[in-house]
Amino acid sequence: SSGINAEYGGMKEALSILEPMINDPVNYVRQGALLASAMVLVQQNEHMCPKLKTFKDLFSKTMSDKHEDVMVKFGAILAQGIINAGGRNCTVSMRTQYGHTNVPSVVGLLVFTHTWFWFPLSHFLCLAFQPTYLIGLNKDLKMPVMKFKSCAKPSTYAYPPLLEPPKEKEKEKVSTAVLSTTAKKAAKSKSSSATPMEVDTPAAADKKAEEKKEEKKEENKEEKKE
Repeated sequence: SSGINAEYGGMKEALSILEPMINDPVNYVRQGALLASAMVLVQQNEHMCPKLKTFKDLFSKTMSDKHEDVMVKFGAILAQGIINAGGRNCTVSMRTQYGHTNVPSVVGLLVFTHTWFWFPLSHFLCLAFQPTYLIGLNKDLKMPVMKFKSCAKPSTYAYPPLLEPPKEKEKEKVSTAVLSTTAKKAAKSKSSSATPMEVDTPAAADKKAEEKKEEKKEENKEEKKE
């Protein structure tokens, strides 16, 4: 009800009521607070309502939070869509441009308030959207060349900045940890490969055998002399 009563105006009083409800322990209360705050802040910018950036950051954070409840996430997604409705050229209104009650808008908002019970009812909010842009046509249904003079600062009616995609952070190379046991094994394998096992060739074996025979002959000669 706060969002419907304070639609399109950025009322500080309405936002002060809705802010504590965003941290309510009940999930569907938080969902309703997000939706109502978006309806209050529609067609606003940071110059007109300084709290707009705080709420938009809250919507983005709630949508990307992995530990957030699905019902609250759904409310944040709808709130982001309400703020950017019609390319930011639409508002939520229950009146026609002549000031009369717009019955389809009233019915749409009435059904939309039951979104917490059945989420497809959120589509009825489209009945309450009213365009705020100005299109001038001449008798031939062509756009004439027109100029409008505004004494306000450009920031007063400027569009809110677009959402920037998250910047990809360069992944830092992390050195892999080496255990002391693996380092010892690597050192042993290196030492074994550096000093290969000695293998006797056939020629060397024959030479050693002859040397042993000569040594035995000399020993026998000495024994006979004695």
